[in-house]
Amino acid sequence: MRSVRVTGMCLFGTEAELVTVEARFEARERTGLEFVLSGLPDPVVRESKGRLLAALDENRLHLPQGRLFVNLFPAAMRKTGEALDLALALGAAAAVGHLLPAHLAGTLFLGELGIDGRLSAVPGGLAAARAAAQAGLTRVVAAPATAREAAHWPGIQAHAARNLAEVLGLISGARPLAAVQPETHACDDPEVHAAAARALDGIRGQAAAKRALAAAAAGGHALLLMGPPGTGKSLLARALHGLLPPPTLEERLEITRVLSAVGRWPGELAKTRPFRAPHHTASHAGLVGGGSPPVPGEITLAHEGLLFLDELPEFRRESLESLRQPLESGAITLSRAGKRLDLPARFQLVCAMNPCPCGYRGHPVLTCRCPPGDLQRYRRRISGPLLDRIDLRLELPAPTVEELARVPAGEACGTELVTRVRAARARALERQDGRANAALDADALDRVAPLGRGALSLLERATARFALSARAVQSLRRVARTLADLDDSAEAGESQLKEALASRAAL
Repeated sequence: MRSVRVTGMCLFGTEAELVTVEARFEARERTGLEFVLSGLPDPVVRESKGRLLAALDENRLHLPQGRLFVNLFPAAMRKTGEALDLALALGAAAAVGHLLPAHLAGTLFLGELGIDGRLSAVPGGLAAARAAAQAGLTRVVAAPATAREAAHWPGIQAHAARNLAEVLGLISGARPLAAVQPETHACDDPEVHAAAARALDGIRGQAAAKRALAAAAAGGHALLLMGPPGTGKSLLARALHGLLPPPTLEERLEITRVLSAVGRWPGELAKTRPFRAPHHTASHAGLVGGGSPPVPGEITLAHEGLLFLDELPEFRRESLESLRQPLESGAITLSRAGKRLDLPARFQLVCAMNPCPCGYRGHPVLTCRCPPGDLQRYRRRISGPLLDRIDLRLELPAPTVEELARVPAGEACGTELVTRVRAARARALERQDGRANAALDADALDRVAPLGRGALSLLERATARFALSARAVQSLRRVARTLADLDDSAEAGESQLKEALASRAAL
C-alpha cells in the first residue's frame, strides 16, 4: 500500500479553497473493487465515482480488485462541485501504480471528466490560480477555457488539456503541452459605444440629464434620476452602461474572477462591464448577499460595472441601508454561522424613482393626488446617509411635444457625448494614477481640484444654506473636477462648482 496526494479545488463565494485528494489502495483477491470516499463530499462529488472509473478504463488505467480509500482534506470543509474530478481520477490512478506520485506534485488539477475521458471546463480558473500561487504551486492543468483564465495569474504556468490522455502525456513527459499565453491588452468593443450613442440620440430632450449622465460616466459618480413616468429615466440609466469606459485588463480579470466563481462564467475573459438591474422585490440576500451557506448578491455580480435600481423607494429599507458600506469601501463582509465571507462589490450605482407615489408631482398637466403624509413616507424610504453618498441627483421634467418631435438645437449628439466622456475619463486616469474622480480623497482633491477664492466663498455659502455634510462638500468638489474634465479645463472653478450644486438639488 502507498498513499498519494493530488491537489484540486472547490469554490467558496468568489474564492477558491485548495483540496488535497489523499488516495490509498489495498489489493484484495476476489472481492471486486471497493471505492470509499470521505471528507464531506456533496452529492456531485459522491456521484463522480462511476464516471471516473469509466474514464480511467477508457484510458487503459484499470483499477484492480481491492479497496481504494480516498480522503478529501481538509476534512471539516464541505467539498462541492465537479472541479475535483480530474484530481480524483489522477489520485486513484497513482494509488494503484499507474502514475508516479512525484509527477503530480506542485500542480493544481481542475476539470470535469466525462465517461470517455473528455475534460470539460469548470468555473473559477482565476480564483484557483490565485489560491495555487499563494500555496506555492506553480502549475495548473485544466480544460482549455479554464486554463486560458488561470494563465493570467502572475507566477502560474497553465496547460490546456482536452482529455485525460493529454493530461497523462503531460505529467509523464511523453507528450508535452505548451503553456497557455495570457492576453495582454484591454478589450474595447466599438459597437458597445455606438449602441450607447444611438440610445442617447433616441432620448429626445433631457439635455441636463444627458450632461449628468456624461459626468457620471466620466467620473464614476453615483447617479439618481427622479421624474414622472415616461421621462426617460430607465432609458438614460441603461445608456450609462454603454458610456462607461472599456474595462482595463486588470478590471477584466476582476470581473471574470467574480463571475466565474459565482457560476456566471462567460467562458473566457469578460469583454464588457457587468450591468445588473434587480427588481425591487429582490430579497435582502439577493441584493447584498447572504443565505446559508452565504452566497454573493447583486452588488457583487455588478463588481467593476453598473448596478441599476429602478423604483428605488420600493426596495426594502434594510437592503438600501446595506449599500452604504460597499459604496465607500468597494467590498462587503458576510458573517453567517461562524463563516466569514469577504466579497468584492466595487460597483457604480444608478437609481431611478418617481417624485411621489402616484408619479405625477410637478407634472405640467397631470395633477398629483398624493396626500402630504404619503409623500413624506415615500421620500423617507431613502435615508439621508444613503442620499449623501449619491453625487449626482437630478429631477427630470416631462418632455414637451416639440422636444419629442425633433432634436433641439444645440443639444449634443450621442457620438459627441461618447467621445467627450472617453477623453475626460482618460485625462482623469492619467492625472490620478488610474483613479477615477469619484475615488479621490481629500488630499488628492487639494492637489487636482484646489479651491480658488470665488469657489471657496460659493462653497461656504452653500454649506451654510443647505447644511451640507463634510461628505457632501467633498462630493461637490469631485463632481466639479469631472465637469472641468468634460469641458477640457485644467481647473475646476466657480462655474463647475455651481453646476455641481445644481446637479445635487433633487430630494
